[in-house]
Amino acid sequence: MRAAVIQGAGVKEVELRDDATTVGPDPAEVKVRIRATGVCHSDLSILNGTLPNSYPAVVGHEAAGEVVEVGEHVTNVAPGDHVVISWTPACGLCPDCVAGRPFLCVKYIIEGYTKPRFRLGDDTPAYGMAGCGTWAEEMVVPWEACIKVADDVPYEYAALLGCGISTGVGAVFNTARVRPGTAVAVVGCGGVGLSVIQGARAAGAASILAIDPLESKHEIAKRFGATHTATPDGADELRNLLTGGQGFDYAFEVVGRSTTIRAAWQLARRGGDVIVVGAGAADDNVQFNAFELLFDGKNLRSSLYGGSDLRRDVPRFVDLWRAGRLDLESLITRRIRFEDLNDAIATLERGDAIRQVVLFD
Repeated sequence: MRAAVIQGAGVKEVELRDDATTVGPDPAEVKVRIRATGVCHSDLSILNGTLPNSYPAVVGHEAAGEVVEVGEHVTNVAPGDHVVISWTPACGLCPDCVAGRPFLCVKYIIEGYTKPRFRLGDDTPAYGMAGCGTWAEEMVVPWEACIKVADDVPYEYAALLGCGISTGVGAVFNTARVRPGTAVAVVGCGGVGLSVIQGARAAGAASILAIDPLESKHEIAKRFGATHTATPDGADELRNLLTGGQGFDYAFEVVGRSTTIRAAWQLARRGGDVIVVGAGAADDNVQFNAFELLFDGKNLRSSLYGGSDLRRDVPRFVDLWRAGRLDLESLITRRIRFEDLNDAIATLERGDAIRQVVLFD
């Protein structure tokens, strides 16, 4: 089968191979035929080494598809079911899962570093990105990674629910719990940033400032619900205009860099919430002084995977889409073929795309 493979970090392209096979499924696993998979900035972070992985690796983590085979112990899905793939499956048994924090479960994240999901033509084992590897025609995952979705939800829409929407809208609903009538700033207007903006609009925010250095993204942000836009240089002026100099109730950082985390901190009011959504590098340190951490009273919060429980949140996001309160179609910049993946990677690096989706036949 076809699969997009890298041999290690520090590359700008993937190998488009046709000699890969899946490993399994074991009794508690599911084989899924991928129908649609997104091209996300986190995929670029695997290519450039910002995020770690085992190698060789099949890239990709945001996807939806059809179940083709299940292990003998699997009861939650059956062949023919449409599913969204969760790249952080919740085991349901660890302390974080039991405490209602399934997005912090690491059981299958750790397993993904040591358990090959694929085998290449020369019999070399290959690992999946985040234990997945959705840039392939088929993949095998734990049953916990398969979130059933209604058959009438288009595959390319369902794929977005597996990462971009769950991370962005989830950060608004689950982590920040944005209240109606409040002021929101969003630093970064890629696919996840635009999902944050949509979520803030759905939550009833009175003002939403979208900040991005690419002015071409400003009108796009307004279509998704931003009331105002600015480049980083103009953000302070809008902060003063919209909040009377007080600062925003919520400032979302959706880039994954120390400089933009500090920018979000400066945008938030005293006592406000700063929500870090972007995935950054381990050696990119953010500095705060002890005085401001206490006396500014701000809350610096991580929003891993949007604080989502996909079994709860995917149906909720589908309902918002059906009600016209989530625009999934406009997030998709291009529908592409597997053969176009390297062009899609270059397009995303230039900032010329929101979300590109690979459609498999």
